[in-house]
Amino acid sequence: MSSANSEPPREAVPRPQQTPDALRAALAVVAPDRLAEMQQTKDEAFAKAVEWQSLNPVRSWVLAWARDIEIARRPDLSARYAWAKSNLEHKDPAVAQEALRELTAVLDEAMGT
Repeated sequence: MSSANSEPPREAVPRPQQTPDALRAALAVVAPDRLAEMQQTKDEAFAKAVEWQSLNPVRSWVLAWARDIEIARRPDLSARYAWAKSNLEHKDPAVAQEALRELTAVLDEAMGT
């Protein structure tokens, strides 16, 4: 499913800074139906941070939402992600394996790795 595209991706919004407010503002544009989910996971991350006396849950929350927003804001990644997710349990093992490879590639690209 991976393909080299000569056109640069058309992004719905610029890549947001990795702060809760910037991520929320971007999500409100690219996937407003996920705002409640974002708030719930944010509350859980902050509660864990207090309980664990560590910022690691908050850092993980920021990275996860930055990744999801990167996928949602880029039609090329979004299409590849949707294809991969829908084919992970394909009856043809070769298709399922390719879907897993593509999902990994999309997540790596979204994380900038």
